[in-house]
Amino acid sequence: MSNSVTTTTYDKNNPFPARIVERRRLTTEKSQKETVHFAISIAGSGLSYRSGDSLGVYPTNNPVLVDALVRALGATGDEIVQLPRSEEKTTLRAALLGALALAGVTRKFVELLAERAADAEEKARLQAVLAEADPAKQKEWIESRQFVDLLEEFPSAKLSAQEFVDQLRKLVPRLYSISSSPAKHPEEIHLTIAVVRYQTNGREREGVCSNFLAHRVSVNAPVVPVFVASSHFGPPEDNTVPVIMVGPGTGVAPFRSFLQEREVRGATGKNWLFFGDQHRESDFLYAEEWEAYLQSGLLTKLSTAFSRDQAHKIYVQDRMREEAEEIWQWLEAGAYFYVCGDAKRMAKDVDAALLEVVATQGKMSSEAAAEYVKQLKKDKRYQRDVY
Repeated sequence: MSNSVTTTTYDKNNPFPARIVERRRLTTEKSQKETVHFAISIAGSGLSYRSGDSLGVYPTNNPVLVDALVRALGATGDEIVQLPRSEEKTTLRAALLGALALAGVTRKFVELLAERAADAEEKARLQAVLAEADPAKQKEWIESRQFVDLLEEFPSAKLSAQEFVDQLRKLVPRLYSISSSPAKHPEEIHLTIAVVRYQTNGREREGVCSNFLAHRVSVNAPVVPVFVASSHFGPPEDNTVPVIMVGPGTGVAPFRSFLQEREVRGATGKNWLFFGDQHRESDFLYAEEWEAYLQSGLLTKLSTAFSRDQAHKIYVQDRMREEAEEIWQWLEAGAYFYVCGDAKRMAKDVDAALLEVVATQGKMSSEAAAEYVKQLKKDKRYQRDVY
């Protein structure tokens, strides 16, 4: 008689059905942002993680949007469809709910509608978009719309359920920087997520996964499929080296993990956190935790930049320039420098400020400063987790 135990390995292709065990809003009602702290239980999963890793989450789409699409197609939702680039078959409703991305209209889709439009005026409007001489204008028109907009705006263009599904991309998992340390929370993974909402084409839109987690999943229901994505990003193994962390907004997530990790390890290296957001009163994420770390001595220094608390905007890179002399001292003492958050602007601005600090404080040419920073990267002392 065999006593072998079958163990399931959970990964990207076989995610673990996790539970949200805690969900609390970090920003106040006065904030323009809704930023939420999540604790997700991975108990019994066999999953492990490291500080600096990310959690992959497979969301489902908003059922209200799915219903609107089914109606716009003139379908019932029960039609059997084959998923694109797959042998799998399921109902139209199930495909739209959990397998396919409902945004990301393509020019190809506009061409298909123009071809199918039975109404002359609708056909002419679609052809005018396709004939637009300015590529930027055409791109803006297409990107401001979602599939449901076009199906409702051009109802004479009839598509079968399968034809519509063939136009859609796969719904992909979202990756979030983990904001807890396994040393402190081995059976939980914490996330710090800004709930995405915006407007295009006169319609309210929402981020699929952030709203799925914040508003469509019940606490303690095992319906959050997750996997751990390992990262190059992480705290130094040497517990004696100083660490400078720049993480405005939700970019602070991995640095909460780093500090928990260094606390449990009993690391003696100094820790300096740069945090920024709009308003101190409404947007200071984990303020009480940073204060407690300052009191205990784990956090050596906290530099904050609240951009809209004064007439002129102040950002983390401005604080870096103000603290240039001390940053240089830390770097020369072997400090690791970390940045997490927005790649488009913040990370570039922080990089420029770092080069400036090195050039001015190290009395170097811009070429020599660039070489110094390049060496920091080579030595893994300058790490970025930007998105």
